[in-house]
Amino acid sequence: MCDFVPGIDLSRAFYHEVVAPLIPGVTHSAALIGPGSEVLAFDTARSTDHDWGPRVLLFVRGEEAAEVRAAVEAGLPDRFGGFPTVFAYHGQVRSGVTVTEPGEWLAGRLGFDPRRGVSLLDWLSAPWQSLAEVTCGEVFHDGLGGLEAARAALSWYPDDVWRYVLACQWRRIAQEEPFPGRCGEVGDELGSAVVGARLAREVMRLALLLRRRYPPYAKWLGSALARMPGSTELGESLGTAMAARSWREREAALAAAYARVAALQNRTRLAGWLDEGVRGFYDRPFQVIDGDRFADALMASVTDPVIKGLPVVGCVDQLSDATDLLVAPGRARAVTAAALNVGA
Repeated sequence: MCDFVPGIDLSRAFYHEVVAPLIPGVTHSAALIGPGSEVLAFDTARSTDHDWGPRVLLFVRGEEAAEVRAAVEAGLPDRFGGFPTVFAYHGQVRSGVTVTEPGEWLAGRLGFDPRRGVSLLDWLSAPWQSLAEVTCGEVFHDGLGGLEAARAALSWYPDDVWRYVLACQWRRIAQEEPFPGRCGEVGDELGSAVVGARLAREVMRLALLLRRRYPPYAKWLGSALARMPGSTELGESLGTAMAARSWREREAALAAAYARVAALQNRTRLAGWLDEGVRGFYDRPFQVIDGDRFADALMASVTDPVIKGLPVVGCVDQLSDATDLLVAPGRARAVTAAALNVGA
């Protein structure tokens, strides 16, 4: 464990010491972006047991790809940094160097090429995990040009799209926030715990969105929150909610978490200031933040008429959490376009 080298460091050295010398005079860009825990800097020694090793995405002009691929495969050493340079990656045994054309790769990951601009449908149909994979990691060399610009274009939502996605996230909280108490009131502590866990996930995703971070998929969601500055108290509140044995304790911990993300919301100044305290749910004995207050304020602050007219249901991650949909850009794009009636 103590000898572990993060994959981003291994791949950076692999590019400079091995890959670049194999293609002298070839105009190219090189990076470690896309899928893989090392791209988001979440890899550990455990990660090395599969889909892990010295990796580089090598972007070249389409007409040069075959020749470059042959040169790289012929010149690669068997091992680098103690790891094989040909290994199982996503179920396929192949070289750690992927040679591709940038537009083809970007469209394959996102469903569009951001170098040509990013439409509203592009923003809302690209899963958070995919946006994180393209904007995190590291570009080792950008000789072709355009790769860093594409990453910069996707670094974060335009303000009105951000307002919309936040509004939809608050709406998700609003739809279920009284239910932990209602379940518990009828003796269904299991149901209360399940809904409480759902709400905790939505709060975690909301907190990341408020801090301009694309929430990663489930395996890394807690890790991403823990790395967010100022997240300690929020994490403690959510942890208490998850460990609670009674609905009243669970509700109190969730209320504390709601107040913290409400304060974050106010600090963004994307909408007017709102009271950060919880309140009763009509005449029922349950404490809620009333997430719809925040959703409505955010939508009222949207100036783009197209976004203002969208149903408050959300981007593809808020429409579905089916993995087989989110990892297929064509499906994600079709579902988003149909749900929101948004064209390219």
